[in-house]
Amino acid sequence: MTPPKNVITLVDKLRKDIGEHDYRYYVLAEPTISDAQYNRMMRELIELEARYPELMSPDSPTQRVSGEPTKEFPTVLHEVPMLSLSNAYNDDEVRDFDRRVRSFLPRQPFRYVCELKFDGVAIRLQYRDGILNIGATRGDGTYGDEITSNLKTIRSIPLRLQTSERNLQNIEVRGEVYMEKKDFERLNKERERTGEKPFANPRNATAGTLKLQDPKIVSRRPLRFSAFYLRSESTELASHYENLSILRTIKIPVNEHLRLCETIDDALAYWQEWSMRREDLPYEIDGVVIKVDSLRQRSILGAIAKSPRWATALKFSARQAETKLMGIRLQVGRIGTVTPVADLEPVSLGGTIVSRATLHNADYIGSLDIRVNDRVIVEKGGDVIPKISAVVKEKRSPGTKPFRMPSKCPECGSKLYRPKGEANYFCENSQCPAQIKGRIEHFASRGAMDIEGLGGAVIEQLLEERIVKNYGDLYDLKEHAERLASLERWGEKSVENLLRSIEMSKKQPFHRLLYAIGIRHVGSGIAQLFARHFRSIEELRSASVEDLVHTEGIGPEIAESVVRFLSDKKNLEILGRLRKTGLMLAAKATREKAPLAGKTFVLTGALTRFTREEAKRLIEEQGGSVVSSVSSRTDFVIVGEEAGSKRDKAKKMGIRVLDENQFLELLDKP
Repeated sequence: MTPPKNVITLVDKLRKDIGEHDYRYYVLAEPTISDAQYNRMMRELIELEARYPELMSPDSPTQRVSGEPTKEFPTVLHEVPMLSLSNAYNDDEVRDFDRRVRSFLPRQPFRYVCELKFDGVAIRLQYRDGILNIGATRGDGTYGDEITSNLKTIRSIPLRLQTSERNLQNIEVRGEVYMEKKDFERLNKERERTGEKPFANPRNATAGTLKLQDPKIVSRRPLRFSAFYLRSESTELASHYENLSILRTIKIPVNEHLRLCETIDDALAYWQEWSMRREDLPYEIDGVVIKVDSLRQRSILGAIAKSPRWATALKFSARQAETKLMGIRLQVGRIGTVTPVADLEPVSLGGTIVSRATLHNADYIGSLDIRVNDRVIVEKGGDVIPKISAVVKEKRSPGTKPFRMPSKCPECGSKLYRPKGEANYFCENSQCPAQIKGRIEHFASRGAMDIEGLGGAVIEQLLEERIVKNYGDLYDLKEHAERLASLERWGEKSVENLLRSIEMSKKQPFHRLLYAIGIRHVGSGIAQLFARHFRSIEELRSASVEDLVHTEGIGPEIAESVVRFLSDKKNLEILGRLRKTGLMLAAKATREKAPLAGKTFVLTGALTRFTREEAKRLIEEQGGSVVSSVSSRTDFVIVGEEAGSKRDKAKKMGIRVLDENQFLELLDKP
């Protein structure tokens, strides 16, 4: 049914008005209508689009939360690399930067633009015909993750540009996604209320949110956006300062505190001003950024390694405060790492109250001679994690004693072990209460057994109810289905989904299980190496440290860790239970003549026929292996859309490059 003209006009008006009110609320913080009025407009638009589906468009405000959760983010190429910035920490280093700029621009006048350096996550937005079509993370600067669905949920990011100028219809915008302090505190309180682990700081909360696979969850997180870059594909732009003004004009948020500086002294004054005023801001900053304004002069200056010569980050000195060390306690991590933590007399630091700080390890405590009841200097290392950086020894009370690391685990009483050449102590009891939750969480994680629906809060609930005691118990959960369904936040459907996911995890290959069981130093890559050379847990268990070290890529630390883990009776007991439930404690036999047996592959670009995980699994099931970089040992490079440097390197080295169709043909060969 063709929509009447008055409906088309109304839909266009509603979209435009909602976009305007989003801008006023989320960017200007100056709303002009009530929440109820806004909600009525949104409901009316949703109803009209449902009645006339042909009016639906990707730039509609109703599409901010759309699509199903994804298993994996596609990789996208940044046409212009997203370079990282060099850092300066004092006046001399800033003036050195200025001298280098002048040496490349002799007798040329130039000016700087200074901006606040948000402590957030850098992202790139690509608009085509005025509509947002790609949003991506910085990644390694050349390739990033495509997270468009997540970024569409941020209401300060326009889905359609508010401009009719043709040269601004196809543009690239870059900026920082961040979280304000008050929103971060509210989010953490909510997480603590629901039994989830609080985030360490706003940046971690932002980064963790952008990595979520479900945009519906992302939409509930209070993320904001501030732009610092504009590139037009149809016209040459001249000035960075003017570009930021253009962005403001088309209603893309730009920080209000930027400043045009004629000299390096002006830039230094800006830096010093904000080092004093940073606590007044509603968000975290860790410095300021100084950039040459002229884009033509930037092209002359160029870049070195992965940093531009035309910009630098002027970092703030760490925030410091003096307080009293009340005690030192030991914190046991997922794989048994024992970390000393300082309990402090609460002190204000950077606008927050700090009562704990990391002490790293026993050697760190010894090097500073830190003692209980000392007056200490606490600072935010890297402006994020509090640490003790010094002892005020002239204020030390008589009778204090040097710290001595205890010999037993504070959680389970097992003997602590310190590997030769390492700074950390470890509790090697995998049944240690402090390790169980983290070990189950790791076992169920995406890169391991990939058990959906088994997040931290669920695991904690299962442990509290004493339904599970370790990851081996997960495969007996079907016996507790009725009890699970009766628990808070559960139901028959959610239990059914979890049990189905647990059952599906039995199909995971041997190397995934080897990674999942949580052997210290054995990441996913090392697990694959072991699985290729030792075809079962039995083979691995019967190998000595010397046997393991002879495996290419395996050093003494890894070998000793594997031998110790597979010598532990409790670990072997759990592995025996896993075998009985049908998990793969041995690699599938591969045909010696299979085309992929013993071959090494690199995946690059955005694959369209399957996800990278699926392609990787297909390769590994036929005896091949997947690595991240191209080398003389690479046999094939599989390329998707926007494949770049890895494809070019493979061609130069004479390595066979396959598109997805050719890869499928290779899989089908007898």
